[in-house]
Amino acid sequence: MDSFECLACGPVDVRGSFSPFCPGCREPLFVSRPERSGRRAIRERAGSAIEKFLDFLPLSSFDPKLSLGEGDTPLLPLDRLGPKIGLSRAFAKNEAQNPTGSFKDRGTAVAVQKAVASGFKRIGTVSTGNMAASTAAYGARAGLETFVLLKEGTSAVALQASGIYGPHLITVDGDYGALFHKSLEVGGRLGISFMNSIDPFRMEGYKVTGYEIFLQLGRRAPRFILVPLSSGGHLLGLMRAFEDLEREGLIADFPTFVGVQALGCAPLVRAFEAGLPTYERLKEARTLAHAISNPAPPAGNTVLTMIRARAGRLVAVSDEEMLEAHQELAVNEGLCCQPESATTAAALKKLAGSGVIGPGDEAVIVLTGSGLKTPLASGPSPSRLHRMTLTDLDSQLFGLLRSKM
Repeated sequence: MDSFECLACGPVDVRGSFSPFCPGCREPLFVSRPERSGRRAIRERAGSAIEKFLDFLPLSSFDPKLSLGEGDTPLLPLDRLGPKIGLSRAFAKNEAQNPTGSFKDRGTAVAVQKAVASGFKRIGTVSTGNMAASTAAYGARAGLETFVLLKEGTSAVALQASGIYGPHLITVDGDYGALFHKSLEVGGRLGISFMNSIDPFRMEGYKVTGYEIFLQLGRRAPRFILVPLSSGGHLLGLMRAFEDLEREGLIADFPTFVGVQALGCAPLVRAFEAGLPTYERLKEARTLAHAISNPAPPAGNTVLTMIRARAGRLVAVSDEEMLEAHQELAVNEGLCCQPESATTAAALKKLAGSGVIGPGDEAVIVLTGSGLKTPLASGPSPSRLHRMTLTDLDSQLFGLLRSKM
C-alpha cells in the first residue's frame, strides 16, 4: 500500500482515495519514497521508459498493454541557437515526441497504470488542452470509461484533440478553478478517479523525464533545468526526480531549477521576488500563453517552498519574448513547440544575457508540447511564399539563389 507525505506536515496517516491534498494544510501530497534495502536500480536495457525506472516509481509492475510508448524523448543540443545567445552547452528535452504530443503522457501513463491496478473502471480530468487529450487517449488504450471536464467556450480544436478518443466530453459553466476541486468531490461519490494536474501519481510519472535527462547527459545532472510553470506539478515532479538521484548517491550537485511563467500571469514569480511564503491569486490573466495561464496554481505554495529550499529561481517572460523564442527555436533548430514551451528558451536567453547562466554552464530547457497542435498561435510564417511556373522553374530557382548571394 502506498504512503504519502506533505512537505509541510510530513507523513500523512490517512489520505482520501480521490484527493491529492494534505488533510491538514491542504497543500499537495507526494508519494513517499519507499524504504528499500540496497540501492534502487536503473534498468537501462528495459523495453520502455517506465520499466527502466520502475524501482523509483510506486508501481509493483508495469503492464505494457496500457502503454502508448511514452518517454525516451530526445535531448537535443542547441548547436545554433546556443552560441547565438552565448552558450556552448545548451540542450532541449523535446517532450513533443510523446504519443499525444506533450509531457502530460508521462504522468497519465503512471496514473493509469495505478488506476487499473487499484480496480478503477472510470477515470477523468479537468483540462482544456494537453492533459485532456492525454487522459482520453490512455483511457481508450486501457478500456476505461473516461470523463473530460472542460470550461464553457473551449475551442473546437481542443474539443477535437481529446474527442477523437471517445471520452465523455463535458463543458461546465462556472469558475474553472473551482471545477478542479468539484471534480474531486464528485469523483469520490461516483467512483471516477480524476487524475488532475497535481495528482501524486501523475507527478511520479513526470519524474521519469528527470531520470532520462540524467542518463542522456552521461549519468550527471546539468547545471540548470528550465521548465514552464502552470499548476506546479510538472516542476515538482522533475525536482523530486533529482532528489531521488541525490539520495541514491548518483549525483553530487543538485541542478538549479528555473520555473518560467508568462509575465501576464505570474503569481508565483511575484511572490518569489517579494520574498513571500505564499502567493496571492490573480484576478485576471493577460497573456497569449493559455496553457500556463493559471491565476491560482494548486501547487503554487509548495513550488515556492521547494524552489527556495533548493536555491532555484522563478522568472517571467513577456508574450513578445515567448513568441520570438518560439520562432528562433523553429528557424535555428527545427523545433516546432507550443508557444508556451518556448518560455523556457526565452528565459534561457534572458538569464544568459544577465550572466546568471554562464557560457560554459550546462543548461536544459524542457519543451513541453508540440507546436503542431497550435499552428496559428505564433502568427504568420517567417518564410516568404514564392510563386513559380513549371516551365521556367530552373531559371526562377536560379534567380532566387542569386538573390541570396
